Amino acid sequence: MMTKSIKNLTIAALLVGLGILIPMVMPKIVLGPASYTLGSHVPLFIAMFFSPVMAIAVALGTTLGFFISLPPVIALRAFSHIVFATIGAAYLQKNPQIVKHPVQLQIFNLVIGIIHASCEVLAVFLFAYLGNAAGTSFDRQYFLFLFGFIGLGGLIHSMIDFNIAYVVLAAIEKKVNVPVFAKERALSLAKD
Repeated sequence: MMTKSIKNLTIAALLVGLGILIPMVMPKIVLGPASYTLGSHVPLFIAMFFSPVMAIAVALGTTLGFFISLPPVIALRAFSHIVFATIGAAYLQKNPQIVKHPVQLQIFNLVIGIIHASCEVLAVFLFAYLGNAAGTSFDRQYFLFLFGFIGLGGLIHSMIDFNIAYVVLAAIEKKVNVPVFAKERALSLAKD
């Protein structure tokens, strides 16, 4: 049991490190509070396939890293990841068979992406509304920016990163023993 805890702690620490490193080294597009860095959510999505606790730990760890290296509004967006990561990880734990059903997996990806983007929109709106973004006027252009760049852009970004994480996990799952994939294998064997 202790070995498993140490292994999970090590994996979580590596994922936090990657989650902090990726936005620092990968090219990014920053448009005000909107930023897009390919792969920046991959460590968090990988953590979701291990457990809700690991997903929360990685979300908190990457948020801390973002507070150190990026503008506060982007770090606040990272903090909002706790919501979708916890929901997604809990769902994957209860429904591991989804990993072998591509259509259901993409529907899950879309739902998680909508939750993800909605939480980020809310975080950016609250940041601006509470007076932390000087000179923000809540006009039509701002709301188009908020829902277009942060909302729709965030949804697309989330879905791409989820698929990258899934491809990585599918490639290594037998060697690393990813819990969701292991549960799916056990369910498949029980059916046979």
